[in-house]
Amino acid sequence: MISSLIGRGGKFILDRLVGALTRLHINPNILTFTGVVISLWAAFHYGRGQLFTGSLIVILAGLFDMLDGGVARVSRSVTPFGAFYDSVIDRYSDIILLQGLMVWYARQGRLGYVVLVGVVFMGAVMTSYARARAESLILTCKVGFMERPERIVLLIIGGLANRMEAALWVLAVLGNWTVINRIYFTWKELPNRKASEAQVAQAAPTKPPRAVAGTLDAHHARASH
Repeated sequence: MISSLIGRGGKFILDRLVGALTRLHINPNILTFTGVVISLWAAFHYGRGQLFTGSLIVILAGLFDMLDGGVARVSRSVTPFGAFYDSVIDRYSDIILLQGLMVWYARQGRLGYVVLVGVVFMGAVMTSYARARAESLILTCKVGFMERPERIVLLIIGGLANRMEAALWVLAVLGNWTVINRIYFTWKELPNRKASEAQVAQAAPTKPPRAVAGTLDAHHARASH
């Protein structure tokens, strides 16, 4: 009941913000860029060890990440480039936040956690890359559950609860497990796709090329005389 009320309240506020920005004719790409600038601000606080403040700012950056898509849909300005741009900027935002944490642990001389953030970094980048490459070979590859929204939520929880190290361990393990899962899923799906394509090719009616068909018709016509 409470979660439902919170969800409806959040949607109400988000819809009003989207409506206001749409009436102001704000370009969705500007909102996307604003989100990455706010991520830079959050990373600055992460780099200084101000994890609670940084995580609050990450929430603000996430708000802009939701607003850009909503404004694009309401203003009917959804474009292939906009989706591409949003995806690229999201990767920059992820990297910027993790670099802020790298700076903080490096300043503390905690080399192990610098490496751990690097492992999280690899999982974050490879999760989206594995899906993009897989979907150039198979229809879809959405397996695994440690995608960007889950990563951002875990970073926020880690910072607000002062449990960032625990959050990083979860991100490192589950993020890279998602990549492995997508590799395995693609390996399993590829033979199925090839078999489906072969069945479609066999089921398709075979017609002689137009030129050959014309030649055969002419030959039969001559033979009948």
